Amino acid sequence: MWVLTLFLHDRVRMFEYDNKDEARTEFEKANGCKILSEIIHYRDFENKGS
Repeated sequence: MWVLTLFLHDRVRMFEYDNKDEARTEFEKANGCKILSEIIHYRDFENKGS
């Protein structure tokens, strides 16, 4: 999962994306202070180990 965080004048807005390409496209279009983060859940690794 990818999260785009936008810091606006009076608030913070967050958007979730399942696809890195879609998140990257929206990140490039957004103006102002912004952060693009990849969220990795520990459960994703637990299932691969067994």
